[in-house]
Amino acid sequence: MIPVTKPYLPSREKLNAYIDGIYERSWLTNNGPLVQELTLRLEQFLGVENLLLVSNGTLALQVAYRALGISSINPDPPVEVVTTPFSFVATASSLRWEGLTPVFADIDPRTWCLDPGRIEAAITPATRAIVPVHVFGNACDVEAIDALAAQHDLKVIYDAAHAFGVDYKGRSLLAYGDAATLSFHATKLFHTVEGGAIVFKHKDDLQRAREMINFGLAGPNNIESLGINAKMNEFQAAMGLCVLDEMESNSSRRRDVFERYCKSLRAGIDMPDLRPYTTRNYAYFPLLLEDQETVVEVVDALAQQGVQSRRYFYPSLDTVSLLGSGPCETSRNIAGRVLCLPIYADLSHFEVSRISAVVNEPGSFV
Repeated sequence: MIPVTKPYLPSREKLNAYIDGIYERSWLTNNGPLVQELTLRLEQFLGVENLLLVSNGTLALQVAYRALGISSINPDPPVEVVTTPFSFVATASSLRWEGLTPVFADIDPRTWCLDPGRIEAAITPATRAIVPVHVFGNACDVEAIDALAAQHDLKVIYDAAHAFGVDYKGRSLLAYGDAATLSFHATKLFHTVEGGAIVFKHKDDLQRAREMINFGLAGPNNIESLGINAKMNEFQAAMGLCVLDEMESNSSRRRDVFERYCKSLRAGIDMPDLRPYTTRNYAYFPLLLEDQETVVEVVDALAQQGVQSRRYFYPSLDTVSLLGSGPCETSRNIAGRVLCLPIYADLSHFEVSRISAVVNEPGSFV
């Protein structure tokens, strides 16, 4: 079986050395030395400041909402947040979990990111924030979104779960907005098995969030705010440090896979347009096929050959009644036609050619 993704496993010897240190110190969590080291190294690697490590990417979103004053206990009157329906469910469910109302705006048919014109039409007096997604690492129209936010006095939290290491106009994409959140789930380009991070624009927001993820404690005997336990532990940080050491090799091999697909797939199969001045991180290989029937045919043909693919993102979240409402026709259209092919560092050229052959002529393999 060829999986749609495979977690990157770094040098076992290096990981063992980090784990030996954890055993020697008996310091397993609560902002241990490896968490501190990973924080500093990620800030340097990504070119950002005010980075906070947390235990997973969904909590990264929820803590960001709280730290920026968007969510609170039983908000009255109800608070609306404009977001995209073309995303993983956590983007919208994290808002619902925090007592916020997602208001879906449609996406740009070329980039698959939130359309700023549709955002503006969705803003009401109840709107407090915008939560765009850098879909598959493609940059949103950050200038237009940030200008809208300034005009309407709104906060912007970018869901950047796919955007690790992506630059826009020579600057980290994570530097835009009031905050940007990352997922370090095992399936991501960079991972800590489970984990995530928040990059804040302002240091005081970072400090507020740092207390929040540790039960609201400002000191051993000083509870200053309502908090939660969202801390990253030392074993997660150890994996992250090892993966980070090998990022250059991992990214280079994924780029080779990405480029091999581009050469092997037939003309007429579309992909999202990369926003100008945006770098790729080669985390995903999404296709846009002719129609939903073709997607189903390709998925079945690949499965017959032992290849896993994923309809990611499907369904469009505006069709899920417990999350919010639509309709967002462009998102529904793309969600019905999108398919992600396997991509990971050790996928061979032969396997890429085999997968491409099935996608090019699925009827020959069913």
